[in-house]
Amino acid sequence: MDKKRGIKNVVVSIVFKILILLGTLLVRRLLISELGDAVNGLNSLYATVIGSMSVTELGVGSVITYCMYRPIVEGDDDQVAALYRLFSRLYLIIGAVILVCGCIFMAFLPYLAKGYAEADTNLYLSFALMLASILVSYAFSAKSSLINAYKNNYVTTTITSVGMLLQQGLQVAVLFTFCSFEIFLACAIVSTLFQWLVTEIVVRRDYSSVLRNRQRADRATRREVSKNVKAIFMHKIGSVLVNTADSVIISAFIGIVIVGKYSNYTTIMMAMVSVISLFFTPLTSVIGHLCVEEKDAVKPYFEFFHTFNFILGLVFFLGYYAIIDQFVTLCFGGSGELEMARSVSFVITLNYFIQFMRQAVLLFRDATGTFYYDRWKPLAEGVINVILSIVFVLLFGSEENGVVGVIVATILTNIFICHIVEPHVLHKYVFECSAKKYYVKNYAFIALFAAMLCVLHLCRVELASPVAMLFANGFIAVGLALVPTALIIVLDKNFREHLGGLGKRLNALLRRVRGSGAHDERQR
Repeated sequence: MDKKRGIKNVVVSIVFKILILLGTLLVRRLLISELGDAVNGLNSLYATVIGSMSVTELGVGSVITYCMYRPIVEGDDDQVAALYRLFSRLYLIIGAVILVCGCIFMAFLPYLAKGYAEADTNLYLSFALMLASILVSYAFSAKSSLINAYKNNYVTTTITSVGMLLQQGLQVAVLFTFCSFEIFLACAIVSTLFQWLVTEIVVRRDYSSVLRNRQRADRATRREVSKNVKAIFMHKIGSVLVNTADSVIISAFIGIVIVGKYSNYTTIMMAMVSVISLFFTPLTSVIGHLCVEEKDAVKPYFEFFHTFNFILGLVFFLGYYAIIDQFVTLCFGGSGELEMARSVSFVITLNYFIQFMRQAVLLFRDATGTFYYDRWKPLAEGVINVILSIVFVLLFGSEENGVVGVIVATILTNIFICHIVEPHVLHKYVFECSAKKYYVKNYAFIALFAAMLCVLHLCRVELASPVAMLFANGFIAVGLALVPTALIIVLDKNFREHLGGLGKRLNALLRRVRGSGAHDERQR
């Protein structure tokens, strides 16, 4: 496996994600202080709904990079060019569909944003501005996917991240200068146009031969691509129904102010998840090439990543639960009025951990292109989640209890649908073996985390100082996480071997960097 390229992709992604996380927290704090909780809730609702329509969330890029792995490995430049032209047209069609869907959704905004009158803004104009920023991204998405297919994810990550940092800088300036939600949202359009320009420059410089090649995909290729695109769309529709439904149902049944408070927790959670997920997602193209070149080597890597998936989740999600309430207050201001009940933060933590435990499976699914075989799963998952969420929000009653009910519905659909179907498909069609051992190991991991979460809940300390309480509970969480982590490292031989190999690779890379630095110093 091309470990050097994989490490480069991961390191670049993590550095930028941390910078973007800090910018996100600053922007949200200013948004709440300058425009209020209602606008924060409205912005969160928009981000949830329209964000699900983004290129990244729709997942078409996964199909593109998967389809290009083999022709790139085999040096078939004509096929790469034909696929690029096919996907360029496909993205324009998708953009048109998103525009229509967004306009339809806009008509229902007053009914889905309960209490929106508290936000002093034009409901339709603000929604249209955020929708426009998503639509512009479709103009250059095929070029971004082309770069990723060549395992240069760090290039697109850099472009996207610099664009996001530019957007956040502009939004901070707008909040201080104009206090306008509409201008605040327009900053995202400026950021996307910047990303488009830089992507065009990079692709025209490095992949001009692909752009000049006018090859067209044959009928068999178009049929295969169409099958995979339809399958990934079904996956993403289910994902939208699951992830978007929570915020929309909370907004419609409880109100946008509660959505704002809930989104403070989920913003921090998703920022954390996006950072630790970078140990997986930038490796999709590397795993994809490995599957083409050395198929027999894939299963041990999957087992390593599944265990690594759990260890990362254990450390970070226990840490999240330990400090989140004080962290919300410190990040977004106030003296505790933005904090929610412990039951809410408990189910948020458990829900996102269970979702995060799918990372290893989804990494290898995207890398091997097995989207088609479980295409009906996400639709069933989405419909069941919506029904359960509505039932539970009515049964659980009051504001924060209703939020708990919605999240419990998502937990149930994840455990009893996603964690059964997705591993079965991967093991059957990629590893060609039973998933029984995986099920035992995976559900044992989930049960162990739930037990550790309960232990942490009992061990948390209450102190007068929020900062002292944050650090004290954070240290308790890390201490608890180290115990099962140490046991896994001792007992899991495959994990130790791969971890040792990764450590040797990193040490060699650091030695080369130090050697290069010493050489440069001697030259000076």
